[in-house]
Amino acid sequence: MLNQIPQAVTIAGSDSDGSAGMQADLHTFFRHEVYGASILTACVAGNSFGIHDSVNLPTSFIDSEFKALAEDYQIKAAKTGMLSDSKLINTVVTNYKKYNFGPLVVDPVITTKHGNELLDASAYQTLRDTLIPLAYVITPNFFEAQKLAEMSITSEDDIKLAAQKLQQLGAKNIVIKGAHNDPNQTEVKDYVLLEDQSDFWLTAPYHPTDRVNGTGDTLSASITAELAKGASVEAAIRTAKRFVDAAIANEIIVGHKFGPINHWAKF
Repeated sequence: MLNQIPQAVTIAGSDSDGSAGMQADLHTFFRHEVYGASILTACVAGNSFGIHDSVNLPTSFIDSEFKALAEDYQIKAAKTGMLSDSKLINTVVTNYKKYNFGPLVVDPVITTKHGNELLDASAYQTLRDTLIPLAYVITPNFFEAQKLAEMSITSEDDIKLAAQKLQQLGAKNIVIKGAHNDPNQTEVKDYVLLEDQSDFWLTAPYHPTDRVNGTGDTLSASITAELAKGASVEAAIRTAKRFVDAAIANEIIVGHKFGPINHWAKF
């Protein structure tokens, strides 16, 4: 029957090497047996060595992408990736409020897993004030959680407090991804705080590999795909964690330096 296949949309930039951004999201949707649509916000020219050029798409075109999908598809869940400036963020927020694209998963791309800043101050504040309050699920990494909660995180109790502060910003369900900056670590622990105030930790082995491009995109896309299929938020988060752990553990050697995770891995 028409539009009975679960459908999800990624609102993100195109990463030309396929390791992250829209491409990683669509790889993930496919692996979860969800039809993936995309609303392109920017294009990045990059490879395993780094990013070499980028360009934002006109906001009028982004408006048209939203309208075109809303007129034809039944999007059951949506996610955002990197939105590089306030103009893009405001355009996405306006359109998401206008159309029914289901629960929104926000990957707040502010800081890399190694602590490098990706957004300027004005775009950060716009994201914090306008996009995060729309989030059904938000998936900050360790450094992004510190910045958004405006506090230093040095303990598990701090992580829990940071999650509570993110809920105070309006996000309903919080996934704070564990840090990857200790060369001696043996495991990664993610903290989850749900809307009903139940919480839990997700623990997986730490895999010492440089094949981790697209990890954050993939986690948030996996949650989105499972929500589109009707899973509960807790089940969606747990499935996403298993998927990402398998994708990192079973590495593929693509590119010369910082390669992608393995979306073919069984989970």
